[in-house]
Amino acid sequence: MMSVPVLARRAADLRGFRIAPGDTNYFACLFDPVADGVSFTMVVEIFAPGGRTPPNTHSLAEECFFVLKGSGKAFADGVEMPVGPGDAFVLRPGVEHVVLNDTAEKLYCLTFMTPNEGFAELIRNGTPIDLPAEDIAVITGAA
Repeated sequence: MMSVPVLARRAADLRGFRIAPGDTNYFACLFDPVADGVSFTMVVEIFAPGGRTPPNTHSLAEECFFVLKGSGKAFADGVEMPVGPGDAFVLRPGVEHVVLNDTAEKLYCLTFMTPNEGFAELIRNGTPIDLPAEDIAVITGAA
């Protein structure tokens, strides 16, 4: 007998956030401590063509990326790694990193961070945005 999940989301109901107005990446929040009381943050991170994260590190958290669609590059402590659909990588605490979409198409990553280390608060204190239909299609596997 299947148990009923305690928390569930449907892609059509996801809310998007851009941390700062000029950012070239934004987040579709799946689960996080702010909205759900969990200890981790799980989002779909969407990078516009040419988009990137700022260089950043985490004191305690490990951050994992799984590329759903698109391609780009990940930099960790100066090491460059090309990434594309099906690729996954983990960034350990203290490792300075950047994820870059160096293509003309959007890059979609399932991003998981544990412990949260203020990530959810940073995202949810940003600007709410409506997710375009193309983003919902990628998240649901329809694109």
